[in-house]
Amino acid sequence: MGNDHVVPQSPPASAASQDSTCRKSSGTVQRLITLVTDRPVSLYAVSVLRAGYGLLYLLFLLREFPHRHEIWGPASPWSPTLARQLFDQTGWSSVLALSDSRAYFELCYVMALLTSALFMLGWRTRVVSVLFAVVVTSFHARSIFMTDGGDNLILLMAVYLALTACGRRWSLDARRNRVKAARAGSAAGRTKHPYLLQLGEARGTAMTVVHNCALFVMAAEVCFLYGSAGLYKVQGASWGSGTALHYVLNLELFQPWPMLSHFADEHTILIAIATYTTVLLQVAFPFVLFGRLKYPVLVMLLGMHIGIAVIMGLPLFSGAMIVADAVFLPDRFYTSLPGLCRRAVRRTGMWRSASAERGAGASSVPSQGRHPGMPGPRNQIVPDDREGSVPTTEATPARG
Repeated sequence: MGNDHVVPQSPPASAASQDSTCRKSSGTVQRLITLVTDRPVSLYAVSVLRAGYGLLYLLFLLREFPHRHEIWGPASPWSPTLARQLFDQTGWSSVLALSDSRAYFELCYVMALLTSALFMLGWRTRVVSVLFAVVVTSFHARSIFMTDGGDNLILLMAVYLALTACGRRWSLDARRNRVKAARAGSAAGRTKHPYLLQLGEARGTAMTVVHNCALFVMAAEVCFLYGSAGLYKVQGASWGSGTALHYVLNLELFQPWPMLSHFADEHTILIAIATYTTVLLQVAFPFVLFGRLKYPVLVMLLGMHIGIAVIMGLPLFSGAMIVADAVFLPDRFYTSLPGLCRRAVRRTGMWRSASAERGAGASSVPSQGRHPGMPGPRNQIVPDDREGSVPTTEATPARG
């Protein structure tokens, strides 16, 4: 009998594929964990959101300053008693409902203006961001039926921004930190206790995780808003027939400029194109965020919101949506803006200086006529004023 040779068996193909899938999954999870915990992302984007929403709410409070008592004050039709009854049912709360005093309301309004301005400038952002969220929540809950709906998105973003590091770029806090770092550069030789170093690292990691998660929630909120609005429009017959904007333009409630609304309504084909484009942009928005196609989509959405602000008279809503769209622009876009602006200014200055030089040169050309006392040439060019004619020569008699 021959010797039996033991041949090692290779693992089944299914087991090898499962092992490869597990390795890929673990690698994806590891990259995701690194992305969330390594560093805070989109610091410039959240800074733009901070400055944008702070400015929007400041302008909103200033615009409604003459009507503040009718909207939020003790003289509002939605009285403090009704507000408290609504709070018992919905769970909302407002610092404006703590007292019915007129002086207390005026103090709260001034503090709201100051908080919005400081939040816009990025001063002590850790504390002021929380105060800004309290201000927006309080004013929104006090008279929830008195505004146009644009403050709903501002309310959500104010709460999310309180969880982000929105003061690290383009703020007074960032400027103060740079000054402190420059002053402490010479005294950097001191070492901290290992436990303090570990505590600082743990604190930084926790803040990074919270920042990145809040940023992801804000982006998901905007995607959900656009997607749900587009899918809701698809179900409507007027949006499917391309006539929805026609009915919108004829609503007296949304006609701050009636002549402009009627002028836009006269262009039937453009109204139908704008109707279908609005639905397409809103439905496709969540699916174009991971490529370069998002830039033209964001530009078209910017034009759509500007049109809503001007034609329909909803500046707060349009401004809130425009600022929210800024969360999808990468940091390299914002960091390149100063260079682009300087380059544009430099080119404009060069064009102006070149134009000035050409103008100066044209005005400083010396006269080509004959100097008095000098004998003229025997043949002299006589220009013909007729267009397209050829210059001729005229014989001049020589002096004897």
